[in-house]
Amino acid sequence: MTSRQVLVTWISNDDDSDDTETKTVVLRTAGFDARFPNQNQTKHCWQNYVDYFKCIKARGEDFPPCKQFFRAYHSLCPNDYISKWDTQREEGNFPVNLNP
Repeated sequence: MTSRQVLVTWISNDDDSDDTETKTVVLRTAGFDARFPNQNQTKHCWQNYVDYFKCIKARGEDFPPCKQFFRAYHSLCPNDYISKWDTQREEGNFPVNLNP
C-alpha cells in the first residue's frame, strides 16, 4: 500500500466556539501493480475484488493477504461498483466463479 500523511484541520460549527482541531491522517491507496500499468485502474479494481472473495473462501477473512486485497479493492473501486457486485454475488448471478 502506498501511504501519504495529510494534515487536516476541523473547525467547529458553533458560533460561540473558536475551537479548531488539527489531526494527522494517513491516507492509503493500492500500490503499483505491473499487471496494470495504465492509468485506467478498472481491471485492477475488478481483479482485487475477485481475488479477495476467492481468498476468503480458501483461507478465511483473517488471512493477511486477503486483507490486502480488501484494502486494495476498497481503495480502487467506486462504491457503486462494489454495491453492484455485492448484490450480484448475493443473488447468485455474479459473472465469475469465486470458488478457489
